[in-house]
This record gives sequence, structure tokens and C-alpha cells, in this order.
Amino acid sequence: MSGDFRQPEVSIPAEGLPVVAFDFDGTLTCSDSFVAFFRWRAGLLGFAVGVGGLAPDIAAHMLKPDRGKLKAAMARRFLGPIRRRDLDAETARFAQSRAADLFRPDAVACWHDWRRRGARLLIVTASPEVFVAPFAALLGADGLIGTRLAFDGEDRFAGVLEGLNCRGPEKVVRLRAALGDDLQLEAAYGDSDGDTEMLAFARTAGLKVFTARP
Repeated sequence: MSGDFRQPEVSIPAEGLPVVAFDFDGTLTCSDSFVAFFRWRAGLLGFAVGVGGLAPDIAAHMLKPDRGKLKAAMARRFLGPIRRRDLDAETARFAQSRAADLFRPDAVACWHDWRRRGARLLIVTASPEVFVAPFAALLGADGLIGTRLAFDGEDRFAGVLEGLNCRGPEKVVRLRAALGDDLQLEAAYGDSDGDTEMLAFARTAGLKVFTARP
């Protein structure tokens, strides 16, 4: 793997180079990596038991939808107070073992085509950065912007998110923080209404354009 994605954001100098943003889950991948990681980590039985324990949180989400709260609850249930270095090691093993099963071949081909054209390539995702970072490194991404998990003074997962869930308008907020207020993407790709605002800032907007499966 190459690159260091421990930093929360990577600022991309303009330098006249095109910048292209890809959503991750459902766009570069054929399924949700957030859920797939927990299933891989807990095993089928452990995952089923864990989801059962989330029933109150799922019910609360249905009454008052809040993806960020539900995401934090799921992370608490399946991670506990794990140390950051241990989580980094686990997500790296997960990426190495599952990348071939998750990446969409046509999305990866588009990624590499933009790379050949000299574009700076970003992944902008609602999934936690710590989960996506090893996949970003495998692709050689220039930057990763995603939801952040909060860690305490002992570098253990604190059970909550740091900041907002990186979805919808928050993707643009975070892109502006990295690229400046004069944000202009050469292209952006996504697969849901959580990408609408990001796609609006791209000269070429691709919604659900990748369909291939490994």
C-alpha cells in the first residue's frame, strides 16, 4: 500500500490539474463496506446478535431518521473501546482480503482512466475514514474525506462521531475545506441522494453509472 491517510483531509493544490471525486460505497464498491466490515469482524452469528442488540437504535432512527446517530450506535456495538492502532490493523486486513470482492471493475477502470489523464483523485464518503483508508491507499488516492470516529485521550474509540456524518451537504462543506470556496470538480460520481450536492459542483456528474460486479 502507498500513502498516509491518517490525516483527516488532504488539501489538493490547484495547479491547473483536474480534481475528480468518487463516492465509495455503492459507487467504487458493489456493497456497503461499513456493514461488510462488521460482518467480517464479528462472523455471521456475532453480526446477527449485534444487529439484534441495535433494535432500539433502529427503532429510534425509523421514528426520527438520523444516519449519524445510527452509524455511531452500530460502531459502538461492534467495536467497543478499541484502540486506534488495532482498528487500523483490522481494517487493513479487511481491505486486503475483501478488495477484490468489493470493487466494481468499471468504477476502478474509470478511476484509472482519470489517473492517466493526470487528475487528482479523491474519495468522498459517508463511511468512516478509518475503514476506507486502506482501500484508498490500494487505489493510490490523492485524498480521502469521510465520516470521522472520535477517539479519546488513550486513543480508544469514544463511541461517537467526530463532527457530522459526511453525507449530502456535509460532503460539499468538507470539499470546500480541502479545496477552497471556489470549488470546481472536473467530475464526480455517486450512487444516491447523499451525493446530490457533490455532483452539482462537477462539470461531469455521474449518478449510478457503474453497475459491474466482481
